[in-house]
Amino acid sequence: MARGNTRQRIQDVALELFAEQGYEKTSLREIAEALDVTKAALYYHFKTKEDILISLFQDLTRPMDELIEWGQTQPHTLETKQEILRRYSEALVGAAPLFRFMQENQATMRDLSIGETFKDRMMVMLELIKEPEAALADQVRCISALFTMHAGMFVLKDIEADPEDKRQAVLEVAIDLVSRAHHVTG
Repeated sequence: MARGNTRQRIQDVALELFAEQGYEKTSLREIAEALDVTKAALYYHFKTKEDILISLFQDLTRPMDELIEWGQTQPHTLETKQEILRRYSEALVGAAPLFRFMQENQATMRDLSIGETFKDRMMVMLELIKEPEAALADQVRCISALFTMHAGMFVLKDIEADPEDKRQAVLEVAIDLVSRAHHVTG
């Protein structure tokens, strides 16, 4: 089996176990048992639970980092902001398991370095979608747009609807908020 596949299987199983029983209560031994590999085989790929979590975080947030890099090279127009939200919406679909973990393990996230880097990422995303001298209400609209996109993944999971329709509805609301906050000065 290719190294990449084993690494990904470890990440998937670990994230599943972290979600089921909590990060703190999950041991490397349990992850190894769930994978039906020795602890030594697991250790070859990851030395600690935190290593697994950090690798997951890096893999799932890479699309966010690429989006931020792209956004920073674009003009600060409403069209750019809307495109950032569209791309972010798509990136969130892939990162849904990680967001679930973050939601259910907030204390752990506070203790780990990745919690801080995520907060930093959100601040950069906010800078990309709000005007530099935005009024307070417009800043709140932009922050709310990001929270709407995150909350939409959890709040809407109990609503009967097609997942893509839900994603589109959340995106529509986020774009509406940012559009209302965008003021052309000139």
